[in-house]
Amino acid sequence: MKYIKKAGLLIDSIFENFTLITLVGLIFVVTTQVMTRKLFNFVFFWSEEITLLLLAWFAFMAIAIGVREYIHLGIDSFTNLFGKAFNKFWDKVISLSVFAFGLYLVVQGWNFTVLMLDSTLPATKLPSSVTYLAMPITGVMICGYSFLQLFRINTTRHEGIEEGM
Repeated sequence: MKYIKKAGLLIDSIFENFTLITLVGLIFVVTTQVMTRKLFNFVFFWSEEITLLLLAWFAFMAIAIGVREYIHLGIDSFTNLFGKAFNKFWDKVISLSVFAFGLYLVVQGWNFTVLMLDSTLPATKLPSSVTYLAMPITGVMICGYSFLQLFRINTTRHEGIEEGM
């Protein structure tokens, strides 16, 4: 069990670090694009395509991290009116629904990825499937997190991430 937990944390760390790298890359490419356009009236031909690619990857992976950290949308003021048994039941339903969404991302994302294997992006000549590959990877991570949450295993890795109002 100790090795399974270590392997899971390693995969989770790689996933989170890759998400941060895509965010930093996105900021760097957009900043470069704006600076070259404003200062030199020139734009790299690949910058918009890379920006959209990094944005898609970051957005999908941030969804999985949001599920992991329990920062998805919830209406606690309503559910706090009911007892613990009611909330435990709906927590299970929510975890199963999130798992189903993750499974949907795996299946449909894989279908899109395979469908776009023969197509290439115009500027970078990368396969178009690179864009869609974020979906099944995110789906697998969401399924893993929601499965653990279904059995009340805490998946949060960062404390103090909550609304500040």
